Amino acid sequence: LTSRVTHTSLPPARGWIAVALVACGAVVAQAFGRFTYSVLLPAIRDDLDHSNTVAGFLGTANVAAYLLGTLVVASLTSRIKLLTVLRSGFAFSLSGLAIAMVSPNAVVLSVALFLMGIGGAFIWIPSPAIAAAAVGDHRRGVAVGVMGAGIGVGIIFSGQLARVLRERSGDSAWRDLYRIEMALGVAVVVAIVLFLRHRETVPTGGKGSGLGFATLREMPGWLALTGSYASFGFCYILAVSFLTSRLEDDAGYSEGLASTMFTLVGLGTIVGGVLFGLVADRIGERVTLTIGFASFAVALAGILTGVVVLVAIGSIVVGFNFSGLASVITGYVVRYTSAAAFGPSFAATTFAFGIAQVSSPQIGGLVADLTGSFTVVFLLSMAFAVTGSIVSSRLPRG
Repeated sequence: LTSRVTHTSLPPARGWIAVALVACGAVVAQAFGRFTYSVLLPAIRDDLDHSNTVAGFLGTANVAAYLLGTLVVASLTSRIKLLTVLRSGFAFSLSGLAIAMVSPNAVVLSVALFLMGIGGAFIWIPSPAIAAAAVGDHRRGVAVGVMGAGIGVGIIFSGQLARVLRERSGDSAWRDLYRIEMALGVAVVVAIVLFLRHRETVPTGGKGSGLGFATLREMPGWLALTGSYASFGFCYILAVSFLTSRLEDDAGYSEGLASTMFTLVGLGTIVGGVLFGLVADRIGERVTLTIGFASFAVALAGILTGVVVLVAIGSIVVGFNFSGLASVITGYVVRYTSAAAFGPSFAATTFAFGIAQVSSPQIGGLVADLTGSFTVVFLLSMAFAVTGSIVSSRLPRG
């Protein structure tokens, strides 16, 4: 069989409305479904009376589910429309949020995080192609960057609301944040079902089916890109997952100040995706990724100092790279694959990224318990950022 999927851009106004809706979906999938746990980690750990190792395991449940979800999506996107896959992801994400907001213990919370991880893959992987197709190839980088900006808005919201709730009600208030996010998630789903449209013929399977590795290998620079994405998975999850814990436990920051720094990551995320997308559209993905990873390592060094000004700057730069690097990597796959091959190829690329994510939280939590601090965790993150810069420099010029 052959697989042929066609995408055509929408009228400009409707196209950007579609991008905005996809960005809102990314908020539910990523900011709520994944990164809320990062900002709540100290509160959940203390409220449920667990170690950093257990806290890392809970994070692993989420990213392991994301990895599993990428395998499923790789197959589904060769036979089912991208928009259908995206919509179905909300059933998992909202179910996870609903369970999280009433979780009495770590076991139940792990189920909630697992469901949110599955939903995150279903929502996120089809999103770049839908967003890029809505506005056309000439705005691909910006469209994908807007998705990252949406995640940044969600991170700011989660970080600041977590600070307010913990200051008012203590560590046990973490469930209230999930309750609020659940209500917002329902509103996003209603808007997407009613207003988001994506012009695409029904996929018919074929070369794009399976796990997508065959189509991935046809992409120029696929090995270097996969290495970059895996390096990104390691360095960003270690930094973002344990940022508030590092600042509270090692640097002596208050809950409010640590949450504020996490919010600065979200602020950088809003700008980073669009900024990196614009830069990549002009100078190419290779140079943008190489410089971006290097700046990520420098930012982490600033955070390790514990100096408030340097931590603030480092947090913003981490945010820039968190959305920016992901946007550029995603844009590269959109650029070098056909519409029919995008879903399976991006899912296959994400598989390596997912393996890195599965390993990182558990490694980070275990290292923190063994060493009594998060210093080595952040040094590991720096090492992976440097590796990402080196690997990215091997991408084709373009």
